[in-house]
Amino acid sequence: METNLRSLKAYLATAAEAARAAGALMRQYLRKTKKVNQAAQHDIKLDLDVRSQRLITRVLAQAWPEIPILGEEDAEDSTAKAEARWVVDPIDGTVNYAYGIPHAAVSIALQVREKDGFRSVAGVVYDPFMDELWSAISGQKAKLNGKPIKVSSRSRVDEALVSLGFAQGKESLDAVQQDFLRLTHRVRKLRIMGSAALALVYVADGRFDAYIETGVRIWDVAAGGLIVEAAGGEFWNRPLAGEHRVAVVASNGKLRRQLTGHR
Repeated sequence: METNLRSLKAYLATAAEAARAAGALMRQYLRKTKKVNQAAQHDIKLDLDVRSQRLITRVLAQAWPEIPILGEEDAEDSTAKAEARWVVDPIDGTVNYAYGIPHAAVSIALQVREKDGFRSVAGVVYDPFMDELWSAISGQKAKLNGKPIKVSSRSRVDEALVSLGFAQGKESLDAVQQDFLRLTHRVRKLRIMGSAALALVYVADGRFDAYIETGVRIWDVAAGGLIVEAAGGEFWNRPLAGEHRVAVVASNGKLRRQLTGHR
Protein backbone atom coordinates (compact mmCIF):
# COMPACT_ATOMS: atom_id res chain seq x y z
CA MET A 1 0.00 0.00 0.00
CA GLU A 2 1.09 3.57 -0.58
CA THR A 3 1.98 5.76 2.40
CA ASN A 4 2.77 9.03 0.68
CA LEU A 5 1.10 12.16 2.01
CA ARG A 6 -1.64 12.16 -0.61
CA SER A 7 -2.57 8.56 0.14
CA LEU A 8 -2.50 9.11 3.90
CA LYS A 9 -4.83 12.09 3.53
CA ALA A 10 -7.26 9.85 1.65
CA TYR A 11 -7.10 7.17 4.34
CA LEU A 12 -7.60 9.83 7.02
CA ALA A 13 -10.64 11.25 5.24
CA THR A 14 -12.25 7.81 5.18
CA ALA A 15 -11.48 7.27 8.87
CA ALA A 16 -13.06 10.63 9.69
CA GLU A 17 -16.16 9.74 7.67
CA ALA A 18 -16.50 6.42 9.51
CA ALA A 19 -15.96 8.05 12.91
CA ARG A 20 -18.60 10.71 12.27
CA ALA A 21 -21.09 8.05 11.13
CA ALA A 22 -20.56 6.03 14.31
CA GLY A 23 -20.68 9.21 16.37
CA ALA A 24 -24.10 10.08 14.96
CA LEU A 25 -25.34 6.68 16.14
CA MET A 26 -23.90 7.35 19.60
CA ARG A 27 -25.67 10.68 19.84
CA GLN A 28 -28.95 9.12 18.74
CA TYR A 29 -28.95 6.56 21.56
CA LEU A 30 -27.24 8.46 24.40
CA ARG A 31 -30.43 8.96 26.43
CA LYS A 32 -32.17 5.77 25.32
CA THR A 33 -32.24 2.38 26.99
CA LYS A 34 -29.33 0.31 25.74
CA LYS A 35 -29.09 -3.45 25.26
CA VAL A 36 -26.25 -4.94 27.32
CA ASN A 37 -24.56 -7.92 25.68
CA GLN A 38 -22.09 -8.56 28.49
CA ALA A 39 -21.39 -7.04 31.91
CA ALA A 40 -18.39 -7.52 34.19
CA GLN A 41 -17.39 -5.82 37.43
CA HIS A 42 -15.41 -3.10 35.66
CA ASP A 43 -16.72 -3.18 32.10
CA ILE A 44 -19.86 -3.28 29.97
CA LYS A 45 -20.34 -4.44 26.38
CA LEU A 46 -23.30 -2.98 24.54
CA ASP A 47 -25.12 -4.08 21.44
CA LEU A 48 -24.33 -0.58 20.18
CA ASP A 49 -20.60 -1.39 20.36
CA VAL A 50 -21.20 -4.13 17.82
CA ARG A 51 -23.51 -2.03 15.67
CA SER A 52 -21.06 0.86 15.65
CA GLN A 53 -18.16 -1.35 14.62
CA ARG A 54 -20.22 -2.86 11.80
CA LEU A 55 -21.01 0.65 10.58
CA ILE A 56 -17.35 1.66 10.73
CA THR A 57 -16.30 -1.55 8.99
CA ARG A 58 -18.76 -0.93 6.18
CA VAL A 59 -17.44 2.58 5.52
CA LEU A 60 -13.78 1.53 5.67
CA ALA A 61 -14.27 -1.60 3.56
CA GLN A 62 -16.17 0.22 0.84
CA ALA A 63 -13.24 2.56 0.31
CA TRP A 64 -10.32 0.25 1.12
CA PRO A 65 -11.44 -3.40 0.84
CA GLU A 66 -7.86 -4.67 0.86
CA ILE A 67 -7.12 -3.42 4.40
CA PRO A 68 -8.34 -5.72 7.22
CA ILE A 69 -9.74 -4.46 10.50
CA LEU A 70 -8.64 -5.15 14.07
CA GLY A 71 -11.46 -3.98 16.29
CA GLU A 72 -12.49 -4.26 19.90
CA GLU A 73 -15.68 -6.10 18.94
CA ASP A 74 -14.29 -8.19 16.08
CA ALA A 75 -11.00 -8.83 14.33
CA GLU A 76 -10.41 -10.17 10.86
CA ASP A 77 -8.03 -13.14 10.85
CA SER A 78 -5.79 -11.53 8.24
CA THR A 79 -4.78 -8.63 10.52
CA ALA A 80 -1.97 -10.64 12.12
CA LYS A 81 -0.10 -11.07 8.82
CA ALA A 82 -1.28 -8.01 6.92
CA GLU A 83 1.05 -5.25 5.74
CA ALA A 84 -1.50 -2.69 6.98
CA ARG A 85 -4.55 -2.74 9.21
CA TRP A 86 -7.26 -0.51 10.60
CA VAL A 87 -7.42 -0.51 14.42
CA VAL A 88 -10.89 0.44 15.66
CA ASP A 89 -12.58 1.15 18.97
CA PRO A 90 -16.20 1.93 18.07
CA ILE A 91 -17.10 3.31 21.51
CA ASP A 92 -14.19 4.08 23.82
CA GLY A 93 -15.72 4.88 27.20
CA THR A 94 -18.57 2.39 26.96
CA VAL A 95 -19.32 2.43 30.70
CA ASN A 96 -19.70 6.22 30.61
CA TYR A 97 -21.93 5.93 27.57
CA ALA A 98 -24.03 3.12 29.06
CA TYR A 99 -24.78 5.34 32.06
CA GLY A 100 -25.71 8.29 29.86
CA ILE A 101 -22.49 10.23 30.50
CA PRO A 102 -21.49 12.07 27.32
CA HIS A 103 -17.76 11.38 27.60
CA ALA A 104 -16.94 8.71 25.04
CA ALA A 105 -15.36 8.63 21.61
CA VAL A 106 -14.72 6.77 18.39
CA SER A 107 -11.09 5.85 17.70
CA ILE A 108 -9.78 4.72 14.30
CA ALA A 109 -6.13 4.30 13.30
CA LEU A 110 -4.37 3.04 10.20
CA GLN A 111 -1.24 1.05 11.03
CA VAL A 112 1.51 -0.31 8.78
CA ARG A 113 3.76 -3.25 9.51
CA GLU A 114 7.39 -2.70 10.48
CA LYS A 115 10.00 -5.24 11.55
CA ASP A 116 9.10 -4.86 15.24
CA GLY A 117 5.32 -4.76 14.79
CA PHE A 118 2.86 -2.13 13.63
CA ARG A 119 3.11 1.66 13.58
CA SER A 120 0.21 4.12 13.35
CA VAL A 121 0.46 6.42 10.32
CA ALA A 122 -3.00 8.03 10.34
CA GLY A 123 -5.67 8.32 12.99
CA VAL A 124 -8.77 10.08 14.23
CA VAL A 125 -10.54 10.36 17.57
CA TYR A 126 -14.07 11.77 17.47
CA ASP A 127 -16.10 13.04 20.41
CA PRO A 128 -19.64 13.18 19.00
CA PHE A 129 -21.06 15.04 21.99
CA MET A 130 -18.69 17.99 21.67
CA ASP A 131 -18.36 17.54 17.88
CA GLU A 132 -14.57 17.50 18.24
CA LEU A 133 -12.49 15.55 15.72
CA TRP A 134 -8.78 15.14 16.45
CA SER A 135 -6.67 13.85 13.58
CA ALA A 136 -3.07 13.20 12.64
CA ILE A 137 -0.90 11.88 9.85
CA SER A 138 2.61 10.65 10.57
CA GLY A 139 5.08 13.48 10.02
CA GLN A 140 2.40 16.17 9.97
CA LYS A 141 0.94 18.40 12.68
CA ALA A 142 -1.99 17.12 14.74
CA LYS A 143 -5.28 18.94 14.33
CA LEU A 144 -8.55 19.51 16.15
CA ASN A 145 -11.43 20.23 13.79
CA GLY A 146 -8.89 21.14 11.13
CA LYS A 147 -6.79 23.53 13.23
CA PRO A 148 -3.25 22.66 14.44
CA ILE A 149 -2.81 21.78 18.10
CA LYS A 150 0.13 21.25 20.41
CA VAL A 151 0.82 19.82 23.83
CA SER A 152 1.18 21.97 26.94
CA SER A 153 4.46 23.63 27.88
CA ARG A 154 4.24 22.91 31.60
CA SER A 155 7.35 21.30 33.05
CA ARG A 156 6.61 21.38 36.79
CA VAL A 157 4.91 18.35 38.28
CA ASP A 158 3.12 20.45 40.88
CA GLU A 159 1.36 22.34 38.06
CA ALA A 160 0.42 19.23 36.08
CA LEU A 161 -3.09 17.95 35.43
CA VAL A 162 -2.74 14.18 35.02
CA SER A 163 -5.27 11.62 33.84
CA LEU A 164 -5.19 8.05 35.14
CA GLY A 165 -6.91 5.03 33.68
CA PHE A 166 -7.48 1.40 34.59
CA ALA A 167 -8.72 -1.70 32.83
CA GLN A 168 -10.12 -5.00 34.04
CA GLY A 169 -7.83 -7.22 36.04
CA LYS A 170 -5.82 -7.07 39.23
CA GLU A 171 -2.62 -5.83 37.56
CA SER A 172 -4.31 -2.74 36.17
CA LEU A 173 -6.25 -2.00 39.36
CA ASP A 174 -3.13 -2.37 41.51
CA ALA A 175 -1.17 -0.11 39.15
CA VAL A 176 -3.71 2.72 39.18
CA GLN A 177 -3.90 2.61 42.98
CA GLN A 178 -0.13 2.91 43.20
CA ASP A 179 -0.12 5.75 40.68
CA PHE A 180 -2.84 7.57 42.62
CA LEU A 181 -1.05 7.28 45.96
CA ARG A 182 2.30 8.25 44.46
CA LEU A 183 1.01 11.29 42.56
CA THR A 184 -1.98 12.70 44.42
CA HIS A 185 0.11 15.01 46.65
CA ARG A 186 2.62 15.87 43.92
CA VAL A 187 0.49 17.06 41.00
CA ARG A 188 -2.10 19.84 40.80
CA LYS A 189 -4.96 17.41 40.19
CA LEU A 190 -5.61 13.82 39.11
CA ARG A 191 -8.52 12.87 36.89
CA ILE A 192 -10.05 9.48 36.02
CA MET A 193 -12.30 10.19 33.03
CA GLY A 194 -13.05 6.72 31.65
CA SER A 195 -11.91 7.09 28.04
CA ALA A 196 -8.31 6.38 27.05
CA ALA A 197 -8.75 7.85 23.57
CA LEU A 198 -10.06 11.15 24.94
CA ALA A 199 -7.38 11.26 27.64
CA LEU A 200 -4.73 11.00 24.93
CA VAL A 201 -6.13 13.71 22.71
CA TYR A 202 -6.61 15.94 25.76
CA VAL A 203 -2.85 15.57 26.27
CA ALA A 204 -2.35 16.38 22.59
CA ASP A 205 -4.18 19.71 22.80
CA GLY A 206 -2.83 20.71 26.20
CA ARG A 207 -5.90 20.12 28.38
CA PHE A 208 -4.05 17.37 30.24
CA ASP A 209 -0.30 17.31 30.75
CA ALA A 210 -0.05 13.51 30.98
CA TYR A 211 -2.04 10.29 30.91
CA ILE A 212 -1.00 7.00 32.56
CA GLU A 213 -2.58 3.55 32.28
CA THR A 214 -1.45 -0.05 32.64
CA GLY A 215 -3.29 -2.76 30.74
CA VAL A 216 -5.04 -0.62 28.13
CA ARG A 217 -5.82 -2.27 24.79
CA ILE A 218 -4.15 -1.26 21.55
CA TRP A 219 -7.43 -0.17 19.90
CA ASP A 220 -7.91 2.39 22.70
CA VAL A 221 -4.59 4.12 22.03
CA ALA A 222 -3.52 3.46 18.42
CA ALA A 223 -4.99 6.71 17.10
CA GLY A 224 -4.56 8.85 20.21
CA GLY A 225 -0.90 7.93 20.63
CA LEU A 226 -0.11 9.11 17.11
CA ILE A 227 -2.04 12.34 17.71
CA VAL A 228 -0.02 13.01 20.89
CA GLU A 229 3.25 12.57 19.00
CA ALA A 230 2.06 14.71 16.10
CA ALA A 231 1.19 17.45 18.61
CA GLY A 232 4.78 17.47 19.89
CA GLY A 233 4.30 15.15 22.85
CA GLU A 234 5.67 11.77 23.87
CA PHE A 235 3.77 8.48 23.66
CA TRP A 236 5.72 5.92 25.67
CA ASN A 237 4.34 2.38 25.67
CA ARG A 238 5.40 -1.19 26.26
CA PRO A 239 3.64 -4.49 25.56
CA LEU A 240 2.19 -6.54 28.40
CA ALA A 241 1.21 -10.19 28.72
CA GLY A 242 -2.13 -10.84 27.08
CA GLU A 243 -3.49 -10.07 23.67
CA HIS A 244 -3.07 -6.45 22.49
CA ARG A 245 -2.37 -5.10 26.01
CA VAL A 246 0.07 -2.26 26.69
CA ALA A 247 1.22 0.07 29.45
CA VAL A 248 1.11 3.71 28.42
CA VAL A 249 2.51 7.03 29.59
CA ALA A 250 1.61 9.93 27.30
CA SER A 251 2.85 13.41 28.15
CA ASN A 252 3.96 16.75 26.79
CA GLY A 253 7.48 15.31 26.66
CA LYS A 254 8.68 17.07 29.80
CA LEU A 255 7.04 15.12 32.62
CA ARG A 256 7.25 11.35 32.12
CA ARG A 257 10.30 10.64 34.26
CA GLN A 258 9.16 13.06 36.96
CA LEU A 259 5.77 11.36 37.07
CA THR A 260 6.87 7.74 36.81
CA GLY A 261 10.48 7.58 37.96
CA HIS A 262 11.68 4.34 36.36
CA ARG A 263 9.40 4.32 33.30
